Amino acid sequence: MPLIKVQSSVDSPDPTLVEGLLKTLSAKLAKHLGKPESYVMTAFEPNIAMTFAGTMEPVCYMEVKSIGTMSPAQTKTMSQDFCQVVNEKLGVPINRIYIEFADAKGTMWGWNGSTFG
Repeated sequence: MPLIKVQSSVDSPDPTLVEGLLKTLSAKLAKHLGKPESYVMTAFEPNIAMTFAGTMEPVCYMEVKSIGTMSPAQTKTMSQDFCQVVNEKLGVPINRIYIEFADAKGTMWGWNGSTFG
């Protein structure tokens, strides 16, 4: 059930670029967490009014959620990897990207009419 959600102030890019971004993030998240990509969900929300450091320059906020525990080493590596991808695909400077990592309990995540716990 890993999820990576990307919210950004950038204008909506070409649909092909968005598809590439989401597929890249999906594969990378599955690999980083050692989970099947068949459970990974990705989302992208462009054109969100956002500020960072008091300016309206391009900015991005990402959420990464997964059942289980992400180690400090994993989150550091994922931060480097995902920031690089967003920078390359959307042009957002890496110092204007925040990522929130959240561990979830299986009982608090529903799927297929039940939960994972």
